Formats: sequence, C-alpha cells, structure tokens
Amino acid sequence: MIANPSLSTASSAEHLAAAATHGAPTHDPLPVVIGSARGAWVTDVEGRRYLDLLAGSPATAFGHRHPRPVAEARAQLNRLTVTSRAVHHEHFGALCAALAALCGMEMALPVTTGEEAVRAAVAAARAWGHRVKGVPAGRTRVVVASGYLPEDDAVSAGTGAHPPGCTVVPYGDLAAVAAALDAYAGETVAVLLEPVGGEAGVRVPPPGYLPGVRELTRSHGVLFLADERWSGLGRTGATFACEHEHVAPDLYVLGTALGGGVLPVAAVVSSAAVLGALRPGEYPPASGGGPLACAVALEVLAMLREGEPQRRARERGEQLHHELAGWVGAGAVREVRGRGLWAGVDIDPALGTGREIAERLMRRGVLVKDTHGSTIRIAPPLVISAEDLDLALEQLRSELVPAGTDRG
Repeated sequence: MIANPSLSTASSAEHLAAAATHGAPTHDPLPVVIGSARGAWVTDVEGRRYLDLLAGSPATAFGHRHPRPVAEARAQLNRLTVTSRAVHHEHFGALCAALAALCGMEMALPVTTGEEAVRAAVAAARAWGHRVKGVPAGRTRVVVASGYLPEDDAVSAGTGAHPPGCTVVPYGDLAAVAAALDAYAGETVAVLLEPVGGEAGVRVPPPGYLPGVRELTRSHGVLFLADERWSGLGRTGATFACEHEHVAPDLYVLGTALGGGVLPVAAVVSSAAVLGALRPGEYPPASGGGPLACAVALEVLAMLREGEPQRRARERGEQLHHELAGWVGAGAVREVRGRGLWAGVDIDPALGTGREIAERLMRRGVLVKDTHGSTIRIAPPLVISAEDLDLALEQLRSELVPAGTDRG
C-alpha cells in the first residue's frame, strides 16, 4: 500500500520528490512549486515570488484570480456546479449565444480543453464534409498547417508525420496548402491552421498567407478552421488574430483562456451548417458546458466585449516588442517574433537551450516556457502592469543580453 502523507506544509523539495515518484512523466515542468497567485505574480510554497510570463498555456491569459470570473465562480458554486448533458441548465444557451455573437457565427460547442476543442472542430468538419459536401464517410481529409494535432505529438515538432485522415503541410507555405488541396480534391473538407503559430514558438505567418488560405478554401469549397486557442480572446491585441489580416474563418477553435484562469473551458464556434452537421452522440464531450464553466465563461466574454483585455495587450505588447527588438543580434538573442503581448525568442544554442535559459530566469524570479530546443515563449497575463513588465524585461535582459554585450 502506498503511503499518502499530507503535503500541506511540505517544502518544494518534498513536493517535487512526491511528483517525481508518483506522478506519471507526461510533462517536464520547471522545478518550482506554486502555492498561491494573484494577477501576474505567483508565490511558491516557501514564499518566493515570481513574475509569471507563462500565461498558463493559455489558461491564465487574464491573470491569476481575476476578481470578475472569481466572483462569478463563487456565486455559481452556491447554486449549481455540474449537470449531465442529458438536461439543460440556465447558462448553457446563454453562453452558446454569446460565443456565436462574439465570433459572428450561429452555433457553439463548449468543451473542457483546447485539445478537445481541436478534436471537436475536426469532427464537425468531417461531419459537414460527409453530410453537406457529400464526401464518403471514412474518406474525409483535413489539411493541417498549424503544426499541431493532439493525435500526434510529432506534428507539433514539425516532423511532417501524417496522423490518420490528415495531410500535414509546412506552416506559412501557401503553395503547400494549394498542392495538398489539389492532390486530395475529392476528399479534403477543411484546412486547419493557427493564425499565429503558438505551439511552434510564436510564428507569425508571412504577409498574405491567411488571406491566401481563405481564398484557396473558398475556391476549393472546403472549410477554413482557425485554431485560436493561443492567439484568440485578446492575446494579440484583437479579439482574434485573424482580424489582423481581415480574414473571417468558417470555424473558430477557442482555448482555455475562456475559463478566466478559474477552470478549463474551451469551445468551437461556427455556422449552423457546420456544427449542425454533428448528430447526438457523435461527439459527446464528457463534461463540457457545465453550469460553473458557463457562468465563468460568460463573464470572460463580457470583459472581451468591453475591450479592456485587447487594449492592454496592444499597449503592453508595444512595450514588450519595443524592448525585445533592440536585443536581436546581441548576447544570446538571434531572433524575436510575435504579435501583441506575446513573443518567441530564439536563443543561440551555443549559449544555452531554451530549458536552460528558462531555469536561469526562474532563479531570477521570472517564469517563461521553453519550446522547440533553443526558443523561449513569453506570454504574460494580459493584466500585467507596465511596471511589472519592465521588471520582467530587466531580468530577461540581464540573462540574455549582459551589460557590455555588442550586437553581432
């Protein structure tokens, strides 16, 4: 029998040892144990404070314990938290209507996680392709240019692996999308891509790419699925990253920022023709769209309608990129990409991997995420103040561009 001692007063070392011994090795987190958080700051169990530039990938895009979604959650906890999808509850229809209005669509499917939302989007596209477009069941194909599908981690690493029923093409390559659509003209039902490649290290597509994909999907009679799990809901300074290119997709995939940092909530939003092609039981989310989740998400949507998160992302994003632009070619920094309050920074591999840089920054009191070898991803909560962002940038500069370093 495995002992289960209380760790309520344990040290970070004891928590880390328990996780290493009894936790399945599905992740490789930084060796920090968070005990509390507020806004853009987190505090470990020993009381050390860190500026959180991780944004919870992207669950805490609106910061930790934001008072508005927290207040909604507290009120709902005293009324109703979870119901079966075999019945209705008072917030479900309201959330679906609010999501549809925000996206300029007609229907929504609330789910729990971003990965589940991608699966739901693909399922809806295939149902539409079969029932509306007439592609035989089992032969529907999706062109993936986003660099990520939950069914195959190799895709997120850009290896070109092909999960079942998908054609994977390089991100940002319009000719590759066109070639895939031509090659599988009778089977392809959709193109799935990220308007900004978050999982791949904040890859901003080349000019004309998104409008070009939109035109290709229209001319081939297939759907454009915008994976806005990372880039949507204010992160880039607009409600959706597609807006920067004046592109309207056929379907939005929204990530866990919808949960306001309180609990995981995600969604798929599209037209009645697309989501209406699904049938009861064809894609049954296990727990998506419960009363607590919907109540919190409704408050997040109210915040987005007011425009404050988008404004803060624009203003703090200008501050972030103005500073980072001056580091390119100096010290360890080789390239900086991003949009809004979001950046990918490529590090000279000779000076350290992304993970090594992330651990050094952790010791300086700043948390960032390494991704794809020698890249770090910077994604502060949208509520971060100008002063706190300056403090974080000061620590980043000290680690990546030491005093006296010349530009290469």
